[in-house]
Amino acid sequence: MVAWENIPPVRYGTANPATVGRSDIGVVEIATDAGVTGHSFLGASFRPAHLDATMLVESLKPRLIGQDPLAREALWQAMNKARRGVTYRVIGALDTALWDLGGKVAGLPLHRMIGSFRRRIPAYASSGSLADEAAYLAQLDEVRARGFRAYKLHPPADIEATISLCRAVRRAAPAMTLMIDTMMMHRLPEAMRLGRVIEELGFEWFEDPLGEDDIENYVTLRRKLDIPILATEYSAGGFEAFTQWLVRGATDYLRGDIAVKGGLTPLLKAAHLAEAFATTFEVHHGGNSWNNVAQLQLMMALPNARYFEVLLPDLAQKFGLLNDIEVESDGSVTIDAFERPGVGAEIDWDLVKAKAIGVLT
Repeated sequence: MVAWENIPPVRYGTANPATVGRSDIGVVEIATDAGVTGHSFLGASFRPAHLDATMLVESLKPRLIGQDPLAREALWQAMNKARRGVTYRVIGALDTALWDLGGKVAGLPLHRMIGSFRRRIPAYASSGSLADEAAYLAQLDEVRARGFRAYKLHPPADIEATISLCRAVRRAAPAMTLMIDTMMMHRLPEAMRLGRVIEELGFEWFEDPLGEDDIENYVTLRRKLDIPILATEYSAGGFEAFTQWLVRGATDYLRGDIAVKGGLTPLLKAAHLAEAFATTFEVHHGGNSWNNVAQLQLMMALPNARYFEVLLPDLAQKFGLLNDIEVESDGSVTIDAFERPGVGAEIDWDLVKAKAIGVLT
């Protein structure tokens, strides 16, 4: 368990917790009798690891001890059956550590182990919920200066302010790719009204416009709008629940990440499910630096993932690695810095030792 301090204040909509200046990250280690070790991170700036770490050690560790670490599917199935008593976050942390271990055994970075498709992917900057319209426009200038060619809004709760913001950002960036994530803040009439505005403005997608389980109204909204709907990030259940969203026509694209869906194993399954429906699987920000590199590895092996999310501000997202993901001048991110076996990231062990606050075994 490692202390993460001096985190800037940020919140992503009313449904999500705000940062409070400090958090903690769990550095997960799975050791084997062959001397190979897999790692992952547990926790986020807005979700301290200590909220989940006891579940990992007490409930899931006993299911892994003595097992074949390369039997990832069998181990993930066993952990997934325990999900009534643990969070997807702890399942995801252990599953990702097993993938890291497997890549080290194979001597391959994960994208090569899965089957490489590309080496770079476009990235978009993803805002927090900012104070006012001027703050969003100032951030837009900052991200363009960094090379981003796409920008996603987490807007204010007020529908009128959101519509004004969307128009202002489009005026300021007529050629930029824009998305919006309203974080489940609206009911159908407001979502319909906003959807028609952002259709007119040429936004790329409309993310989480309705409540996470409001599948009936999602069906109605998608039928009435032309802009693609991106839902399922926090929909009930794991990736297994995605099928009803696709069959019923409730979303255009699928969504998920290691922490909220339970690891790389279900993300790979979900991406293949989306591909079978001729649609995309848009990978969400992973919550911490290790998850993001692991997800970048996965996305290099997926033909139907289109954008890498860079959640802002950086100091509330990046922690614990010697080298983190950086955006290139053309607005893309590459796998070049992470070609080591497994996840390919290097943990800052000096930082871990200096900021360690305890060990759970």
